[in-house]
Amino acid sequence: MQKLRYSVYLKSIYALMDCCIIIGVFVLFSWREGAFILPNTEDSLLYLGLFIILWMLIGAKTEIYDIPRNLTFTKLIERVISQLFIFLSVTYVLIKLGRYAYFVEDYLWILTSISVLILLSKSGIFLFLKLYRKQGLNQRNYMVLSENESITLLKDIINRREDYGYRYFEYQGSNNIDDIISYWKEKEIHTLFLPINHLYEKEEYNKILEKAYENKVEVALVPNNIYDQHFKYQFEYFDIQPVLTVQKLPLQKASNYLIKRIFDILVSVCVLVFVGSWLFPLLAFIIKRDSKGSVFFKQKRYGYLNREFDCYKFRTMRPNAEANSNTTKENDPRITKIGAFLRKTSLDELPQFINVLKGEMSVVGPRPHMLSVDDYYKQHIYKYSLRSKVKPGITGLAQIKGLRGDQDGEYLTMRKRIKADAFYVKNWSFSMDLVIVVKTFFLLVFGDKKAY
Repeated sequence: MQKLRYSVYLKSIYALMDCCIIIGVFVLFSWREGAFILPNTEDSLLYLGLFIILWMLIGAKTEIYDIPRNLTFTKLIERVISQLFIFLSVTYVLIKLGRYAYFVEDYLWILTSISVLILLSKSGIFLFLKLYRKQGLNQRNYMVLSENESITLLKDIINRREDYGYRYFEYQGSNNIDDIISYWKEKEIHTLFLPINHLYEKEEYNKILEKAYENKVEVALVPNNIYDQHFKYQFEYFDIQPVLTVQKLPLQKASNYLIKRIFDILVSVCVLVFVGSWLFPLLAFIIKRDSKGSVFFKQKRYGYLNREFDCYKFRTMRPNAEANSNTTKENDPRITKIGAFLRKTSLDELPQFINVLKGEMSVVGPRPHMLSVDDYYKQHIYKYSLRSKVKPGITGLAQIKGLRGDQDGEYLTMRKRIKADAFYVKNWSFSMDLVIVVKTFFLLVFGDKKAY
């Protein structure tokens, strides 16, 4: 329904840019002393054509040209790295088998140049589009029908994420299909978000889907957040009878667990040796001078598979009887002067690298809550315990997305945190951990306004 002026050409532009980079690098390395030096022009052009065809075929597999508006930078980099790895491996084998001296000699430099330029171009285009859409350009018009809690949360996310490039139109007309179609045409609606648990009769619902297809309106079905059963499934067979079973979570695979554990050990050892060796004594001295009480604060938290462990922090409050029952509030009078600074900079969390080294926590994962908080929300938020399928972390996806404090009300904010935690558990990757660590570092350097 909505006229898309340039979006339809984006994939072709991306592909053309990649071809230009490959050809450009090839031409650059063929230029010697003011002239093209190729041992065999016909063979060289054949190899170049083969490289471009290979790149496109691999791109179809890695989905490098499939760039939806809600694509994360982490996922984009994962696809680009996968594309480059497969491409470099295949081309290396072809060059070795072909024994083409020119390519063998400059192979490393040629493919390194291609890799760097592809990464830079893809990242640049991605960030440009995000900024472009934040200015209110390249927008997609959308509307919803039959609102519920899931739709409300989705609208809130889209409203906050201006870089997605969606413009909301509120439909207040009747459920008559002709009125809905007229509204689509009037507002040039591109996307219709419709909850799976809608209030329409089956015949009426099917009519909406049919007319949306006829009028080129994309329909996106929104699952119920409360009963989110959207795990990935796989077929298993009992003799000839197929059975659908839930796929293993990424960190339930031994190889992924091992990678994450090695990363945790390396990071925690480096932090404790190179930072903790001098910063811990300094902070301990300041904390003792600031107020009476111990340097460290130890509190029971739920860890992997809801096993209790002692979580360590630098003490930021005066000793009080409510430490294990009442969560911290903004401008909490229990917080000491140095405690406020430690919380704002997250330096109070540094002792948790001891927990990481002991294997009780991870550098990245869902943040551990007080036992009373966990026990409460387990009863009120469906699949809250999914977060216990991985070790709790010092930082996490919810934290870098600013889901701290109670800016949207305590219950809604917690719902958003749990949704972010569930996404992390179901979609973990090592590159996601790296991105979260980098973003956390920038939050520490520039400050987190929502930390208190």
